[in-house]
Amino acid sequence: MIYYIENEHLRVGVSSLGAELMSIIKKDGGVEYLWQGDKKYWGGRAPNMFPICGRLFNGKYTYCGKEYSMPNHGIARSSELTLTEKTDSKIVLTLNSNKETKKAYPFDFSYDVTLELNESTLKVTYTVKNKSGKELIFGLGGHPAFNVPINSQGNFDDYYVEFENACNALRIDFSPACYCTGNDKPFKDGGTKRIDLSHSLFDDDAIFLYDVDKTLTLASSTHKGSITVRFDDMKYIGLWHAPKTDAPYVCIEPWTSIPAFQDIVDDLETKAEMTHLAIGGEYTASYSIVIE
Repeated sequence: MIYYIENEHLRVGVSSLGAELMSIIKKDGGVEYLWQGDKKYWGGRAPNMFPICGRLFNGKYTYCGKEYSMPNHGIARSSELTLTEKTDSKIVLTLNSNKETKKAYPFDFSYDVTLELNESTLKVTYTVKNKSGKELIFGLGGHPAFNVPINSQGNFDDYYVEFENACNALRIDFSPACYCTGNDKPFKDGGTKRIDLSHSLFDDDAIFLYDVDKTLTLASSTHKGSITVRFDDMKYIGLWHAPKTDAPYVCIEPWTSIPAFQDIVDDLETKAEMTHLAIGGEYTASYSIVIE
């Protein structure tokens, strides 16, 4: 089911399937900012990731001596979430652990996705509660894709992403199969502030950065309109579109964790960059999308 929230500035659609954003329309002009999906390039729009980000080696991991299988980006994106709160400008969708989730992820938990509008800002908040009698181990993140060019103005190459402040960003090094290698390096010598977009930028797949400024803006050098993503609670930020294509979108992806390493089937208790939540604990992380 698709639900809608709105205020005087924005109208936002969100699906009960995975709490995936389906639309972000600026009311002044009726411009759609969110990629609407096209299987020629990528059929998604803005999936949410839980309890892993990225992929596991061979789609598997171990926990307490048992092997489990889990799809890329986890189980939440393909699960129906329940509406637990709704106002004109706010919605909360919830996934509670159940028989099906435990086949892939043997924990008791609740996972909320809250979307709330405040003027021209959409805030996305993830809340995880540990209802198990053991430590809960997870990662989470967002994968929103935005139309480039915005409002069909100009060309893809007219656009860039820019950090609010220059930073000495490090880039995760991926194998050809998109697993981590451990050979991370500076993204640019002398620091990173602006990254000019081109389709060839993604020929080697996604660009994931860390040690970065936590505000990133997508804008054009020739046209009005911009999208700013603020991600104070997330360590990593990714940029992606379908490799070796002329896809007219770019994903800006705030993640708390990383994919598996090449040739390593992770044990969940030692998997890198995962959040470990104590029994009875609650964890919250959020990011915001500002439409101008």
